Amino acid sequence: MLAVLAASLLALTGCASDAASSAALALPPAGATPDYQLGGAYDPADGVGIVGRDRSDPPAEGIYSICYVNGFQTQPAELDGWDAELLLQRDGEPVFDPDWPDEALLDTSTAEKRERIAAEVGPWIEGCADAGFDAVEFDNLDSYTRSDGALTLDDNLALATLLVDIAHDSGLAAGQKNAAEDAAQLRDRAGFDFAVVEECAAYEECGSFTDVYGDHVIDIEYTDELPRSFDEMCADSESPTSMVLRDRDLLTPDDEGHVFETCR
Repeated sequence: MLAVLAASLLALTGCASDAASSAALALPPAGATPDYQLGGAYDPADGVGIVGRDRSDPPAEGIYSICYVNGFQTQPAELDGWDAELLLQRDGEPVFDPDWPDEALLDTSTAEKRERIAAEVGPWIEGCADAGFDAVEFDNLDSYTRSDGALTLDDNLALATLLVDIAHDSGLAAGQKNAAEDAAQLRDRAGFDFAVVEECAAYEECGSFTDVYGDHVIDIEYTDELPRSFDEMCADSESPTSMVLRDRDLLTPDDEGHVFETCR
């Protein structure tokens, strides 16, 4: 009986420890002005409180920083670094994203492949933590929608859970990227803490994210897809309180065509 009580106490202690660990993760500051710098790092403008950068760049000093990781497709120019067995194949050739034809879909269809993908992506996540980032976002969660039925939501949720666990174990909050229709499942089943979304105001789907993550939604709108003015988007009660207007290529201020506009 003492052994049973000891085991129960240990289990309760473990649950409390897991809860405390999760609570210790720093979430993006609610309502802070974001900047999205995947096209190259540069000094954030005054008043910016959240910065998203690629994992190859350092975090922004003194500002909440989110590390971008392409968790479900290959990065451009990194295709050769992947084992062909981990790429979704059709007729003996990798399947590429139709909108980003230099990104191949990772094959999340089996537990063994998901474990191997996580083993590849895991060091990137840990590298984000070692570099000093506060959080990580995983892009292309919805790759299954581009697989012609070869992959499923459950496949990607299972991989997402592995990646989120690595992020949490590394002390990073984990951000869902897009996938509005799956937001509740991604939070509840995979354990995501916040969302980074693109064009939710343009497509009138911000509520799908804010209903799940509240004030911890960061929205990036783009200049080439504005069905109404950015001022109107900012004034819309459905829009997240953290929103920025950027050029589609996410250029740096030194590049012609750079756009950075905030709601205040």
